[in-house]
Amino acid sequence: MKKYAVIIPVYNRPDELKELLESLTLQTNTDFNVWIIEDGSTIDSKAVVDQYANQLEIHYFFKPNSGPGDSRNFGMQKATGEWFIIFDSDCLIPPHYFEALEKAFEDTDIQVFGGPDAAHESFTTIQKAINYSMTSFFTTGGIRGGSEKMDKFYPRSFNMGYTRKVFEVTQGFSKMRFGEDIDMSIRIFKSGFKTRLIKDAYVFHKRRTSLKQFFKQIYNSGIARINLYKKYPESLKLVHFAPAVFTLGFVFSVVMSVFVHPIFIVPIAFHLLLLWMDSSIKNKSVTIGTLSLLTSYIQLTSYGLGFLLAVWKRIILGKDEFSSFTKNFYK
Repeated sequence: MKKYAVIIPVYNRPDELKELLESLTLQTNTDFNVWIIEDGSTIDSKAVVDQYANQLEIHYFFKPNSGPGDSRNFGMQKATGEWFIIFDSDCLIPPHYFEALEKAFEDTDIQVFGGPDAAHESFTTIQKAINYSMTSFFTTGGIRGGSEKMDKFYPRSFNMGYTRKVFEVTQGFSKMRFGEDIDMSIRIFKSGFKTRLIKDAYVFHKRRTSLKQFFKQIYNSGIARINLYKKYPESLKLVHFAPAVFTLGFVFSVVMSVFVHPIFIVPIAFHLLLLWMDSSIKNKSVTIGTLSLLTSYIQLTSYGLGFLLAVWKRIILGKDEFSSFTKNFYK
């Protein structure tokens, strides 16, 4: 029996899944099998899975659409192994990934872990700009790039893992459609388990490949934060208000600079300059640095707008999660 069971939910993304499976064939440690859960796709991945049947120990299941969290649970209920490793279908896995896990497990008693994400050299310019905006200190505080404190790390579902015991105690992901990975981490903490960040166990996370898709993804993350607050009031921290405050401040600055005095645009201009310099240096590209201005402001304002909408619907109007945001659900 393999030590690691890799759980991958997929919906209408056979091309992404092919790239992910290809990266898994290059692993230097092969003590894993793969469990593909097709979540009611209209464009299924069976043909892609069949291509890798001789290279990977791979299992494929098709089920009615119920969302990524429920699909991950379905996979873990079927899977064998000591560990469940969860990837999103839009990830590429570096060859040393499972070696990095083995090394980390030698030094520390770990039952839950998460890893950061990075941009692969093959990524498009827009993907690299999006990666910057999701990992930069000037946008997210760097939490997705691996800068969170080890004892307060909340693993994200694009790259996380936990033991079978953790699954049995927590029963896996909840029915939440937004923020189900943070909800999972909260329940992991409440069950007495500790999480660890394994920096060397990173993945190359492609994310949404258009600005429109990226906006929707982060907009839903803003909604998720309030949904989590309704379930766990103690989970809402002052820092979670930052994108909403930024969004309101951005609108205020633009309006005041147009109707009162151009001086009001100076803070925005300074922030843009910081972003451009930081991204251009880190990516060694002025083009990516310039595009990062757009993706960073989409990241900040889309989260802020989703957060503010959820405050209005969930807190002020008192609506429930499913009736409020059904149209936003990923199938």
